[in-house]
Amino acid sequence: MPNPNSWTTKLTLLLASSLTVMAGATVAPALPAMKHQFEGAIADPDLRTTLVKLVITLPALFIVIGSPVAGMIVDRFGRKSLLLISAILYGLAGSSGLYLENLTAILAGRAILGLAVSGVMVSATTLIADYYAGPARAAFMGLQAGSMGLGGVLFLTLGGALAQQNWHFPFGIYLFAWLIMPLIVLFILEPNRERNTATVSNTPTQTTPIAVLAIIYGLTTLSQIAFYLIPVQLPFFLDGLLKAAPSQSGLAIALCTLFSAAASLTYGKLKQRMEFVTFLPIIFGFMGIGYLLIGQSSNWAQALVGLAIAGMGLGILMPNMTVWLSGAVPDTVRGKALGWLSTSMFLGQFLSPIVTQPLTKAFGLGGTYALTGGILTLLGLGFAILKSQVRNLTSSRT
Repeated sequence: MPNPNSWTTKLTLLLASSLTVMAGATVAPALPAMKHQFEGAIADPDLRTTLVKLVITLPALFIVIGSPVAGMIVDRFGRKSLLLISAILYGLAGSSGLYLENLTAILAGRAILGLAVSGVMVSATTLIADYYAGPARAAFMGLQAGSMGLGGVLFLTLGGALAQQNWHFPFGIYLFAWLIMPLIVLFILEPNRERNTATVSNTPTQTTPIAVLAIIYGLTTLSQIAFYLIPVQLPFFLDGLLKAAPSQSGLAIALCTLFSAAASLTYGKLKQRMEFVTFLPIIFGFMGIGYLLIGQSSNWAQALVGLAIAGMGLGILMPNMTVWLSGAVPDTVRGKALGWLSTSMFLGQFLSPIVTQPLTKAFGLGGTYALTGGILTLLGLGFAILKSQVRNLTSSRT
């Protein structure tokens, strides 16, 4: 019988979690080539640019739609079956761009991919929250985010190299999901939810902390609006700055992801000495400074430094929000709560190009990065100044 503490179960959960980071950014280096590819089919350059960018952001919209449903499914029917079905659908829909030539058909495949990602993300994260508690949960959530980051480095670098050869090729990376399917069958154990429900029924009633939910969901959406300026806009920014090749864009995004992974891996130890609220100024301070540097970049090296600093803030963000939420809500609605966290995250990713497009037209890409960096820096300073007030507001479950 599978053991949640075995290395095989932990590896399976980490590999499954890595699929979520592949959802959009893996094919980001191929966007400029796709834009040129569909010149004949779509004459309007603005419309063509918008539609091509949807290849990145459309999965996020359908993750937003699918995540609350996935949360209800895992709470009612179980975790393992949803994870397995989602992995099957992930490989099928994600690889559709490998052989499709029609942009509309590719976008349809990306929509289905989003539904699959919502199932993978909610079920994998809920399993981790079920299997582990306390410091072990914080450590594994950090490890989960770190593995997602390291997977992102690999997939983004590979995606950039493949896009250099042909814009279709990066879509083949999504078939990786099918390699994980046997591991899910063999090494994932469905938690005994009847026992957990009985335990909860014999303990004092735990209320849902509205203030904590509002802060976690709101900050997650805002941070992802800012974050997705990197995979969606950075290839175009670097192309305009130094005529960067797709492989260079992939490496730049991968560097951000590498530093994000490194920061995530430290989260478990940091959490033993710090409160959830204490992380907020650090998260938004790093992100703000990084984006300011990117916006002021005049060369490749400066852009890379900014990406590295921003990545460190991003790496702490999601494990902090996930562990905070997992401990704050009743066990009986954990899947639903984590589903809404996934919704908040990918809602921000979907809204990112919509919110930032007017800014890029008014201030250019560099100005947009600098303005975003300024806002994030001010937010970090605000949390540093008002830390006591925020702690009191959320003190019921920290």
